[in-house]
Amino acid sequence: MGGRQTRRRRGAPRITALGGGQGLSASLSALRRLTGGLTAVVTVADDGGSSGRLRAELGVLPPGDLRKALAALCGDDEWGRTWSEVIQHRFQSDGDLHGHAVGNLLIVALWEKLGDPVEALEYVGRLLGAHGRVLPMSAVPLDIEASVRGLDPAHPDRLDTVRGQAEVAVTPGEVEAVRLLPQDPPAAPEAVAAVLDADWVVLGPGSWFTSVLPHLMVPQLRTALVETRGRKVLALNLVAQPGETEGFSPQRHLEVFQEHAPELGVDFVLADKAAVADPEALRSAAKRLGAELVLDDVSVPDAAGQPSGRHDPELLAAAYDRIFRTHGRIAPWR
Repeated sequence: MGGRQTRRRRGAPRITALGGGQGLSASLSALRRLTGGLTAVVTVADDGGSSGRLRAELGVLPPGDLRKALAALCGDDEWGRTWSEVIQHRFQSDGDLHGHAVGNLLIVALWEKLGDPVEALEYVGRLLGAHGRVLPMSAVPLDIEASVRGLDPAHPDRLDTVRGQAEVAVTPGEVEAVRLLPQDPPAAPEAVAAVLDADWVVLGPGSWFTSVLPHLMVPQLRTALVETRGRKVLALNLVAQPGETEGFSPQRHLEVFQEHAPELGVDFVLADKAAVADPEALRSAAKRLGAELVLDDVSVPDAAGQPSGRHDPELLAAAYDRIFRTHGRIAPWR
């Protein structure tokens, strides 16, 4: 094969990043610059788009977030850029292929051939020359169910149930809690091992209720997050997500995180300086998690020089690097 996975640099930290979708992709694009010992643990509850169609038709894990993570781990050389674009390419047609991503079809084909989701993802990673590995958080497809207040404007105080990641992500009400179906799903053993073996565990950024919190609802993974000796960084979003967390302050994100896993401590909370209106309130919320607040510049500026809603991979990498070097006693690798 033309590509190969990057070997771990001597003295570089073992990092396990948990999440899904664009938020995890942003984190991986930054973290792959810091270490060859990078593992992504990805949610498997997507039920929309190409992933939802493949899941419904073939009974497989939804491949979309796994594909996005693999694309984010591709290098900046010609090989990496080409393969990243290829697996993200979506067919446009009037037929059954419309909307399917090439990478989704490739991943599912290898799942069917090899019969092992983890081994198949390793094959794809080697083909892409991925700077790290990608694992599903569970070996079974999951559904997300949310308790939503104010779904019906005529009954603003009523709690309703919304089911499905795609629906929860755009609900017009306020999400108060989420659950996984089936309840207490089995974790992928490799994902548990990656958390336990990590020097650093990174959660977020990403859709809070559908990409970040689901990891806390897989019992074996949650136990590993509590028991790991690795230090934990919780990276906050740049903006609240319309629908899912609309109106949430940065500190409200931390409060919801703690409500879903009160026994889980965090060492550092990373937030963009410009995204925090009340640093002291956020610092207090971080302290309740046992965490130190780190404010840094991590967003791409817009045309007017103001922070946008997108993370800058280089700035985010630098922010993570400062945390790791200052607090992790990691040997220099440059």
